[in-house]
Amino acid sequence: MQFFYKHQSFIYKVILFLVTSFSLVYLFPRSGGFKYSFQEGKPWPYETLLAPFDFPIAKSEKELDAERLAVEQESPLIFTLDTLAENRSFERTTKWIRQQKSAYYSVSLARAWNNYLHELYTPGLIDASFAAQNAKPILLLRKSSAQNLQFADLNLNDSLPFSNKSRFLDSVIAISSNRLVLQEYIEPNVVLDSLLTKQKLDESLSLILPTRGVVAEGERIIAQGEVVDQKRYQILNSLKVEYLSDLWSSNEQWIIAGYTILISLIVFLVFLFLWRYRPLVYENNTKVVFVFANVLIMVAAIKIAMANNINFIYVVPLCIVPLLLKTFFDTRLAFFVFLMGLLLIGFMVPSDFSFLFMQLVAGAIATLTVTDLYKRANLFVVVSLIVMSYLVTFVAFHLIYEANLATVPLNNLGLLLINGLGILFVHPLVYVFEKIFGLVSDLSLLELSDTNSKLLRTLSDKAPGTFHHSLQVANIAEAAANEVNANSLLVRVGALYHDIGKMNNPLFFSENQSTNYNPHHELDPYESSKLITNHVIEGIEIAKKNNLPDRVIDFIRTHHGTTTTRYFYHKAKQSNEDAQKKDFCYAGPKPYSKETAILMMADSVEAASKSLQEPTAEGIASFIEKIIEEQAEEGQFVEADISLREIELIKKVLIEKLINSYHLREVYPE
Repeated sequence: MQFFYKHQSFIYKVILFLVTSFSLVYLFPRSGGFKYSFQEGKPWPYETLLAPFDFPIAKSEKELDAERLAVEQESPLIFTLDTLAENRSFERTTKWIRQQKSAYYSVSLARAWNNYLHELYTPGLIDASFAAQNAKPILLLRKSSAQNLQFADLNLNDSLPFSNKSRFLDSVIAISSNRLVLQEYIEPNVVLDSLLTKQKLDESLSLILPTRGVVAEGERIIAQGEVVDQKRYQILNSLKVEYLSDLWSSNEQWIIAGYTILISLIVFLVFLFLWRYRPLVYENNTKVVFVFANVLIMVAAIKIAMANNINFIYVVPLCIVPLLLKTFFDTRLAFFVFLMGLLLIGFMVPSDFSFLFMQLVAGAIATLTVTDLYKRANLFVVVSLIVMSYLVTFVAFHLIYEANLATVPLNNLGLLLINGLGILFVHPLVYVFEKIFGLVSDLSLLELSDTNSKLLRTLSDKAPGTFHHSLQVANIAEAAANEVNANSLLVRVGALYHDIGKMNNPLFFSENQSTNYNPHHELDPYESSKLITNHVIEGIEIAKKNNLPDRVIDFIRTHHGTTTTRYFYHKAKQSNEDAQKKDFCYAGPKPYSKETAILMMADSVEAASKSLQEPTAEGIASFIEKIIEEQAEEGQFVEADISLREIELIKKVLIEKLINSYHLREVYPE
């Protein structure tokens, strides 16, 4: 148990490695790989290819569609004969005739009308809605026979023969003007049998052969340098399908093993990148899970799209992944993980370099151009650039393959536009992932930077001096962060909250003492030092209670590093030579990022500047130099990713900002 507890982080990563690898293997297509890559209209770059075995030539989808269409046109509509329809129609029509005010109804007329209807129904009366299918044959089922007919052999109920076709024209002429009304009461006796018609069509479609001809073993398929025309392309595709089918069925275990090795290698490369270049991310298991969750989402989305329609891969907004990763991490990590995801997708999509190239260009644009994603205008600009890159690369590859701009498939262009709209959902996804993985984005930081937030209002009420100090530190630290290309928004938020622990005992901090009374004068130096250093621990507790993200709590935890409360240490030394310096030090840790190091420098110089009696430009400059040099000599910045050159730039910004805050200028003569 001690071993597992000691190495739990490593064991967790091993389990994550295995789960990710096997999940990706499960998502991969159940087929092997074909060792030849070919495109229609391009020369065959390999040696002369002979058929390795007998295989049938599969018909193209276009050929199969043409055959299906021909079968559908030739398949008959099957009708049945309703023998009672004539009687029902006679009863309804004679009832209507009797209801008319005109007294032209008579027994002889009824007899003539009955004979007329009999003549009408004898060849068969069909609904006029079938007239649009007059080219299709008709199969009429009678009691003991089936009769092949055409639509011309039947009467339509919207054009009843009231003219010279009727031998009873004189008898029915009186009601002929109402024939449209009468048609409502005359029902067809030839009725479509939908079930039999569909069964007959399905039976005919099932007889269509998916292949045409056979390529014999040893037969030459294509020679080196020959152009892959439509015929050869169909033969090569047939060989590929047959080869992969046989390969998978006979060597399934070996193919899965090969996939597992390649996928494990890519997953290992991501782990290696995080361990070597992003150790803080690597040590945080939650962040590592988030990284691999994005890779799994990429592959799963492509898998689902291909299962429905191969063209739907153009709808999948893969560029959301680098945008999400850059929101929470940085450009280099975002692009590397996206590139590894594309390598995995390359095993799944058809062997066409165009899709991967298109996504690679779009991903590079997404990671290199996006800045301040929390600004809506920036997101729209990035999405516009991504969609433009999609359209340009898609059209360019089409010109290479087809050499005809007029044949560009507009449907695919429409899918790419939908892809761009999908990328706009990155903002809701940022919020979802923040809640799931406990991460913090610039969108959240922007909300936290609002000085009207509940926690900062409480700080302003309880410790107004500390609140003012935090605002000053936030301003100068943000300027310093901009100078060295650090995350200025993160630094500003960290500065606003770094001293919230002082709310518990505000009067023990000089900036909140509005009178000359100082409670430390009545306390032992050890006790005073303890009260001062405790504001870090208390600040962390307040931050966690108010659900501040860990990236902000890091500033509270590190803004004093392991420095000493010098005043109380020297005061203790005066009364006790054996006083230990470690008893007056903050618990740490030291700053371990560029942003936290900037806050330490800005906080210390802003607070210490209040002790200057007569501040001058030269005095402020030397004062800041001294404070930061002492911090550097104590090793406060050794764990932070910050260079000496950046520290010098930060010094210059701090000097400039503090001089401006004191409004130093020449003394005017009296």
